[in-house]
Amino acid sequence: MRFFLFLFFGIFSGLYLSWPGILIPENWRCFNHIISKSSEDKISLKAVLEISPSYLLKGNNKKTSTKLRIVADACFR
Repeated sequence: MRFFLFLFFGIFSGLYLSWPGILIPENWRCFNHIISKSSEDKISLKAVLEISPSYLLKGNNKKTSTKLRIVADACFR
């Protein structure tokens, strides 16, 4: 039981250190808004500015975790 407590605390603190705005409800609305607009192929300027040029030059090998990181960086930082 103590192991799971430390595991949960470690995951939560790691996410909070990476994205300090993860606990703010307004940032979650931004996250959901970008996700919904990206399904319609209308990506916001805020998300586009977070994309690094090397990401665009790599080609079509874009993993889901990389896409999630870019959207989270746009909203939670």
